[in-house]
Amino acid sequence: MILQPAVLALLAASCLSALVMLPACVFALQLLLQWDPASGSERQIRLEKMTYLVSTQVAFVAAVELVSLAAFAFNADRMSALFVGAMCAVGTLNASVYGFPTLFAKIAVFFVTFVWLILDRTDACGRDYPFIRQKYFGILLLGPLIILESGLQLAYFVDLKTATITSCCGKLFGDSGREAGADIAGMNPKLALGLLVVGLSITIALAVFAPKSRLAARLLGLASPAAFIIAIAAVISVISVHVYEQPHHHCPFCLLKREYGYFGFMLYIPLFAATGTGMSAGLMAALPERASLAGPMPQLLRRLSLVTMLGLLAFGGLSLWAVTMSRLALT
Repeated sequence: MILQPAVLALLAASCLSALVMLPACVFALQLLLQWDPASGSERQIRLEKMTYLVSTQVAFVAAVELVSLAAFAFNADRMSALFVGAMCAVGTLNASVYGFPTLFAKIAVFFVTFVWLILDRTDACGRDYPFIRQKYFGILLLGPLIILESGLQLAYFVDLKTATITSCCGKLFGDSGREAGADIAGMNPKLALGLLVVGLSITIALAVFAPKSRLAARLLGLASPAAFIIAIAAVISVISVHVYEQPHHHCPFCLLKREYGYFGFMLYIPLFAATGTGMSAGLMAALPERASLAGPMPQLLRRLSLVTMLGLLAFGGLSLWAVTMSRLALT
């Protein structure tokens, strides 16, 4: 294993998250079986007191996991200098069979924790624990996912060897590649941009109507991850090559490098935030209506929808700027 401060910090954070989630899952199971808000028993009072402690612990873990994704991607790019054949994060992730599974697991954890934090915040707005069962059912889903992600990350770092000869983004997204990355990179640029415009337009339109229509909000919850996938495909297929001004350079990770002005962070942060808020709005609209949230819920949906719109508009604007200002002209 390659022992570096960043690697040790990521491992420590993931181990801490897993250790916190284990007892949280046990308590969540106990709460789902024994929760009775109509009861004034000692057991019910103890459960109510414990919910504040467990929710705080899980919220802390969720915050750590949100930061962990960016730190993992940034560190993978920095570690590329240690491997022969690696020029960016793709080479580092390719140096182990656990590299990309760890990244995908972290992305999944990011969105699940994002939605859970919104659910936790919403539940705290009501005095009668309106979504307590949904929130702790979410912990039962979130816990195993975080433990799986921690295990994959540990296996990934343990499996890394500096003597490994790896392949970088040129092979993964090149014409000779046989994986999905090569197929996405080879997509017709006009088709990729057309899908992006349609996907962003539909999602933004749903975000406009979401505060007034629960159906639109539910559809927004479905459209947001679809728009995210379309956006990433557009980045690989056409946006990245215009930023690099090289027709065969499709890497979505090199955008995070200093020589490109850290353009990837400006592009990805609003996209990830918009996807998370869009999914959260969909979940909030799908949950049963509660009298105690009659005031806060519409306000929450407005804020989530607004962040979704602004995030997607920022992503679309930056993408348009990158394509139109580039000196590269694809025919």
